Amino acid sequence: MRRADDEEEPLKVIRRYVTPDRRYLKLGGSLLGMSGRDRTKFLRKLGQAAGEITPRELNTLLDRGWRERKTAAWLIAVAGRSEFRDRLGELLLASEGPYAGTTYCAALATFGTPADADLLVAYLDCYLRRPDLYYDQASALGALLLLDAKLGADRAAQFLAPDGLWQQWIDGPPSKDGQVPDSYLEFIGKLCTFAAEAAKHCPAKLS
Repeated sequence: MRRADDEEEPLKVIRRYVTPDRRYLKLGGSLLGMSGRDRTKFLRKLGQAAGEITPRELNTLLDRGWRERKTAAWLIAVAGRSEFRDRLGELLLASEGPYAGTTYCAALATFGTPADADLLVAYLDCYLRRPDLYYDQASALGALLLLDAKLGADRAAQFLAPDGLWQQWIDGPPSKDGQVPDSYLEFIGKLCTFAAEAAKHCPAKLS
């Protein structure tokens, strides 16, 4: 009976925050394709959810699969819960599953501190050395470029130098011709803008 009860609580959290209206599928790039009215409604509900979910519930989602982790990372970003910074950095570096990594990068960019840049640098230093792996290198670089702009730093330069790790990665298999860093900066910037819009409806961030 205890095992069934232990599993029921996570399922309740998932039903409340992850699966309503298939929320997990609409987070990320899909927001770009929504009409203005639909996006406003969606972000309002997202902001409300970000203010309601507890740290324990967030950890429950982060312990699950990509759907739950992706949703949790968005709720963390919207509510500005920087206490989850290290956990997101660990998940990003572990790269245990698909689809959530871009959200980890965007969440770190929303926090906007040198500590967040450190985590992105660690990820890039590891995974740009793996041209055989097409994970979240582009999103991490975009997030780092965004943080450089915010912080007046230039930490992405080490990767973008001629014959540097970025060039080595895009030249390796599989083919990634045409990958332009500025396009990733723009994309992560848009995700951060959506998170900021949702935050206007987050009770935890309302004055």
